[in-house]
Amino acid sequence: MSLHQISSFAAGTWVAPGEGARTIASAITGAPFASAGNTALDVQAMLDYARNTGGPALRKLTFHDRARMLKALAQELSAHKQALYDLSFETGATQKDHLIDIDGGIGTMFVFASKGRREMPDAQVYLDGDIEQLSRNGTFLGQHICTPLQGVAVHINAFNFPVWGMLEKLAPTLLAGVPAIVKPATNSCYVTELAVRIILDSGILPAGALQLVSGGLGDMLDHLSCQDVVSFTGSANTALKLRQTPAILQNSVRFVAEQDSLNASILGRDAEPGTPEFDLFVKEVSREMTTKAGQKCTAIRRIIAPDSQVDAVISALSERLAKITIGDPRAETTRMGALVSNGQKADVLEKANLIGQEAERVYGNPDAFDLHGPETGAFVPPMLFHCADPDKAQRVHDTEAFGPVSTLMGYRDLDHAVALANRGQGSLVTSLITHDTEVARDVVMGAAAYNGRIYINDRNSMAESTGHGSPLPHMVHGGPGRAGGGEEMGGVRGVKHYMQRTAIQGSPRMLSSIGTKWVTGSPEIQGPAHPFTRKFGELQVGETLHTASRVITLEDIEHFANFTGDTFYAHMDEEAAARNPFFPGRVAHGYLLLSFAAGLFVEPNEGPVLANTGLDGLRFMKPVVAGDSIKVRLTVKQKTPRNDDYGEVRWHVSLTNQDDEPVAEYELLTMNAR
Repeated sequence: MSLHQISSFAAGTWVAPGEGARTIASAITGAPFASAGNTALDVQAMLDYARNTGGPALRKLTFHDRARMLKALAQELSAHKQALYDLSFETGATQKDHLIDIDGGIGTMFVFASKGRREMPDAQVYLDGDIEQLSRNGTFLGQHICTPLQGVAVHINAFNFPVWGMLEKLAPTLLAGVPAIVKPATNSCYVTELAVRIILDSGILPAGALQLVSGGLGDMLDHLSCQDVVSFTGSANTALKLRQTPAILQNSVRFVAEQDSLNASILGRDAEPGTPEFDLFVKEVSREMTTKAGQKCTAIRRIIAPDSQVDAVISALSERLAKITIGDPRAETTRMGALVSNGQKADVLEKANLIGQEAERVYGNPDAFDLHGPETGAFVPPMLFHCADPDKAQRVHDTEAFGPVSTLMGYRDLDHAVALANRGQGSLVTSLITHDTEVARDVVMGAAAYNGRIYINDRNSMAESTGHGSPLPHMVHGGPGRAGGGEEMGGVRGVKHYMQRTAIQGSPRMLSSIGTKWVTGSPEIQGPAHPFTRKFGELQVGETLHTASRVITLEDIEHFANFTGDTFYAHMDEEAAARNPFFPGRVAHGYLLLSFAAGLFVEPNEGPVLANTGLDGLRFMKPVVAGDSIKVRLTVKQKTPRNDDYGEVRWHVSLTNQDDEPVAEYELLTMNAR
């Protein structure tokens, strides 16, 4: 059978394997399956193509444009999932594993598409934080902004998730407006290549936005600049070598790493056999040991249980692992497939032997286990070790067997459990199974500094929880120390890795223009009609309405109090109110002022304003007493399209009294027809 030829996509052209190509074996059979790699790739041409063609095209788009693009890509990949499933079996993954890799990757793109539309502006500049007033009268202000880097993101991915590993980096990169060169691990690059072909064939991306290296990168990293980013997933040793590339050091190239992690799971003392938490703990550990044959950066490598529960955990976990059917991942009855290659199998067994020097193997014999697949494949059984003296041990805390291998150890008290977890010297995730809130707080306080994520589960959340090993696009995925120090995904936080934060200083007018968001003190625009009569597309940022005044009477205050039931003493008892250091006597309700303000600026007739959806940043600055008057300034602060029918308008509302002193201010949100 001829080998599958796995190409690269470089500078707009598909390049077949050539000089230096490597043969890739099937994980299931060990037989040659594909060929990939070409040392003749013109890496400088690829970088130039990304920087000069892809980058400018992406930067012309707004965040919303790019978010819509991500959604379209996710839909396109969803339509071709079966082809990805069929090919991915050759990596040793089961159908359940495909759901994590392929469906999980597509789901990640959908999340970033949604966050781009909901949490980022329909603009090319992202405003990071609030305005800083740098002068007494507000004529000189500061604002942090984020803009896309003008280079390329080089993504170096691991073998275990050929689709999710690419898409979880690609989504925030493209949303930021930066082109990417993707380099998957060679052992599973054929799945990534198919996903890239689906993406490129769709025609959704602008030219130069995405390129693919199937095989080695050559000297690409030697050509990177301060505008480029390297995002790496893999071993700590490889990450260290890449970080030391002279160009990366000299040019301060951003280097985001997600690497080795000796993740732990702690069983709380309250979670005894017979409790929902004990059963949950055993289920979680078993799942994390066997999903993707343990080839997950977030898999549980160290199981930490109370000394009194060690035997019970061994018994329950062994019983559950015995039900795992190991074999050909294409078979419906298979629960755990193969490692990605026989080379990986040899590495896992070598690391397991190192762990075995300090711990006893209590379940799983790689030389004798039930196998429902070819003996030539990269199959191993789940292996559970017990370390009787984890304080003296070293290998169990620094050796990661990247397969279905985990070590159980006992703890004396909670401080001991936390100390053992922290011996990993930085983890992507530590999980805690407990129903005791005090235990949860103590573990978080003791272990958070060593973890990128702490996953806590109990009977209340177990039905909906996503699991110890599931990084979610909404949350940071990364960890300190040994785990690499990186922070991938994390919603909009992940997008910022591919942008430059810059402090902009200037007048309100300048900041309004740069951020396309009205800043107090900027010029106001007089619209041709009441702003509530104008459609979303007709309104201009800065368009302002000044209302007439209304006098607040004592009768207004008392009627509002009796009508609403809010008879708080500051509104109804003159002597009590006068004793309050904040009030001169009886004052108007804050909510009365808001109601009267609406009465001053609202246009009552049917029109393009569809709904009032919220109010942000409300502040009361000066009390209003009977006899005072209020007037309102209503300004279009920001416009955000939501769909083809309507968009969100953010209005700045300020209330002043008869002396033009600020009384209250807030931001009103409305949905306006387009």
